[in-house]
Amino acid sequence: MARAKRLNIPDVPQHVIQRGNNKQVCFFSELDYRVYLSKLKEYSEKYAVAIHAFVLMTNHVHLLATPTTAKGISGLMQNLGRYYVWYVNQRYQRTGTLWEGRFKSELVDSELYLLQVSRYIELNPVRAFMVADPADYPWSSYQANALGKSIQLLTPHPCYLALGATAAERQRNYRGLFARSELRL
Repeated sequence: MARAKRLNIPDVPQHVIQRGNNKQVCFFSELDYRVYLSKLKEYSEKYAVAIHAFVLMTNHVHLLATPTTAKGISGLMQNLGRYYVWYVNQRYQRTGTLWEGRFKSELVDSELYLLQVSRYIELNPVRAFMVADPADYPWSSYQANALGKSIQLLTPHPCYLALGATAAERQRNYRGLFARSELRL
C-alpha cells in the first residue's frame, strides 16, 4: 500500500510528532537530549525550518515548526531521525530502529490554534505526571517561551511576539495562557 502524501505548505506551521518504536524509550541520558537538540538546531538551519516550541519526552518528541519550503519538515525529520538512530545504536551498542515508522504532522492553520498547540506541547510532562509544573521540565521550550531562558534553537513565531511589546511582557502573557481554560485541548 502506498504511503499517504503529506500536506506540506511553505510558511504554514506544523505540529510534528515522532514516537519511539513500541512506545520504548528514546532518550536514556542527559547527553542524549543534548545531542538531539543540537542536531535539531543543525538540521532546522540546514532545511530552513523555524522551531517555535518543542518537548522531548522519554519516548517521543513534539515540535511546533514552520518550514520555508514544501520539503523542509521532511528533510529535517528524515536526517535528524537517521542521525539520532545511528547515535543511539553506536552509544548503546544496539541495532535496529528507534522510531515508530514515519513522523506524524498536522498543519496549524490559525493563530489561536498555534498557541493551543504550543501549550499542548509544553504541558506534555505535566499530563504524563513527570512534573507538576511545566517550568520544572528541562527538555521543553517552556523554559524560553515562559521563563526567558535563552535557547538558540528557537525562533519566536509572530503570534508569540504579539503577546507583548517586551520580552518580559510576552513571557508573562504566555504563562497566563497556561491558566486559561479556553485553551484546553
